[in-house]
Amino acid sequence: MIECGKDSENVGMGKITPIVVTAAEDGQRLDKWLRSHYLDISQVLIEKLCRTGQLRIDSVRVKPNTRVSENQKIRVPDFVRSSRVKNGSNSIKIPSKLVEDLRKAVIFKDKHFIIFNKPYGMAVQGGSKLGHYHLANTLSEFSSVGDPVPRLVHRLDKETSGVLIVARTPKSASMISEMMKQRKIKKIYWALVHKLPKKMAGIIFNPAGVCNELARSELDLLLKNKNYKGLQLLKLDQEGKESITVYKVLGHLGLERSWLELLAITGRKHQLRKHLSSIGCPIIGDRRYGNNSNIDLPKNHSSYSHSKNQKLHLHARMVDFEHPFSGERIKVTADPPVHMAKKLKPFL
Repeated sequence: MIECGKDSENVGMGKITPIVVTAAEDGQRLDKWLRSHYLDISQVLIEKLCRTGQLRIDSVRVKPNTRVSENQKIRVPDFVRSSRVKNGSNSIKIPSKLVEDLRKAVIFKDKHFIIFNKPYGMAVQGGSKLGHYHLANTLSEFSSVGDPVPRLVHRLDKETSGVLIVARTPKSASMISEMMKQRKIKKIYWALVHKLPKKMAGIIFNPAGVCNELARSELDLLLKNKNYKGLQLLKLDQEGKESITVYKVLGHLGLERSWLELLAITGRKHQLRKHLSSIGCPIIGDRRYGNNSNIDLPKNHSSYSHSKNQKLHLHARMVDFEHPFSGERIKVTADPPVHMAKKLKPFL
């Protein structure tokens, strides 16, 4: 946050020195910009300040969803400034081990993005049982004083390890999020599963009750693409939204266990876990979707899969995209966690 000592404005409520928007804050929504600076400001108060003209950009009335731009001057009332500044005093205690683990997990970093190899068992966001021990709570440790706190642009389950992208500025968050919506980011996963799929490669598809044109066009393109042409289409039951996964068997131990590469075309919640369970090949250690009564697993596999000590064998292996600022091709891979690497040895 940069305070300008010379420039001030009078909007009928006395002189107030405006705050200048930094380059890192360019493109951020005004309400989010305010919350990044002041701990105690509420959305209701922000809306009231905009409505009454107490909050202005370059002397012009604005709305909470207005996007700020670099070098713009924002008038913030004195009583708001007197509240605790986020970058000044943070009352939340961040576990030092969590920060240390994440610093070691950085596999790519530039001024726009940080990419982590998220450890197995680390929650991305908090919950009532997690307290402050989650990745999102540490992101302030990865920014300098005065810069925006990096933000999540997608999620991984607590039990899923691997590539996780975090945006360092509002503009980079907006651009990478739009790329994800447009399916311009390729995400590859590895999974160790029970049994062997009937086909060595295929497309798993959940249609929706109401056709989604984007998903349907993607499926049509996949079926025509030379890389996927001829793959068997495994059509599952209808769901609320389409979901599409492409799989390929990278290795197998007879008919009992397989190593799969998964391309998540869509990103529905638990999509990969549900899809693999639906075709009779649940992921090893999946206690939620692996207990499918329609799947005939050998007794030793069933107990092995549902042991309380067994970890999920699903890993976000790679992300591949064109950098939205430099145009450079970014291809980042993440090594699998120890428990998964050990079980991959027979395949390598």
